[in-house]
Amino acid sequence: MRALLWVIGVVAGILILLGLFLEAVRWLIIIGVIALVIVIIWGVVKGRQAMSHQSRRR
Repeated sequence: MRALLWVIGVVAGILILLGLFLEAVRWLIIIGVIALVIVIIWGVVKGRQAMSHQSRRR
């Protein structure tokens, strides 16, 4: 009986940690996607600025 309680406790702890880990991974993926979109937009804006600056020099 005592071993069964230990097994149930360990499995419950693993499931709780796994749930927290998956939740953290989900938020990291969301933050990563947001950062990627920001970098792409920033690159496009900087590229357009460089192109317009270069065309003004000619």
